[in-house]
Amino acid sequence: MDESGFQAYEDEIQALQEEIRQLTEEYEDIRQESTFFSDEEIQKAMYAFFRETKGHESLSDLKAELESLERDLSFLTAFTGFHFTSHSKKTLERTKTRTVQKHRVSGKCHSLSFQVEFQLLEMLNNEKVSAVVSDLSIAMESIGDSNVSKFVSSMEEHADLLTFFRSISTYAEWYEHRKRTFLHFKAKYPDIVTLPEGLLGDFLILRNPKVPGFELMIVWKIHFDEDGTTTPVLDLLPKVPEQVMEQRMVTVNIPGCFRSMIRLLGIEATMENLITVLGSQK
Repeated sequence: MDESGFQAYEDEIQALQEEIRQLTEEYEDIRQESTFFSDEEIQKAMYAFFRETKGHESLSDLKAELESLERDLSFLTAFTGFHFTSHSKKTLERTKTRTVQKHRVSGKCHSLSFQVEFQLLEMLNNEKVSAVVSDLSIAMESIGDSNVSKFVSSMEEHADLLTFFRSISTYAEWYEHRKRTFLHFKAKYPDIVTLPEGLLGDFLILRNPKVPGFELMIVWKIHFDEDGTTTPVLDLLPKVPEQVMEQRMVTVNIPGCFRSMIRLLGIEATMENLITVLGSQK
């Protein structure tokens, strides 16, 4: 047999050895999961389970309880915006006093996709359990916001999983609110509102076809600092034709008036009034 034939056999043997190694690790992980508890603890858990389910008189009771749990889950999903699509874990170490597991969680917060990986150390001390998160890695859907990237890097550096979930929920809520608002006004005033960057952009432009050269740009940024604080920041940038530049005193205060109206009326009402006034110009 020539040398190339031997090499092919060696490659196949190495591939089989690697597969055996992976299967052995998976088996050990499953075995640790199942043998961590003693027979006495398993019997106690089974007894507690049967004792809790003893009160169910029929299958219909179990079905009703399941439907109740599904309603609770649906409420929590709607309330928080989180929808988890997958979760996997691997036990790296397990003793009677400590457990180290690697977790991977994927899902969406409103329309923003994310995936987090982290190690969780659980320690038992005097019947009290403490948990520590480490090696946090976060991957998020790219939305072109550098503030989000800085925030993610800060959360990874400090392994602050709780702040990530709490803060990204608020950010995603504002992100969705901006998209819905832009879509609403584009559908209601298609001849006046344009979205150069679509619904994912952070600005829209208002133009009155009857007033050529004059336009208003509403910029809606979502400020997101490294601590996770979310603040919507809106501004109005007017573009005035040269023939009316002599009336600059009329236009200079437009941005300031816009911000004052937002504080008094709110975002949607202010935009509605602005579009109505612009559309009435001839």
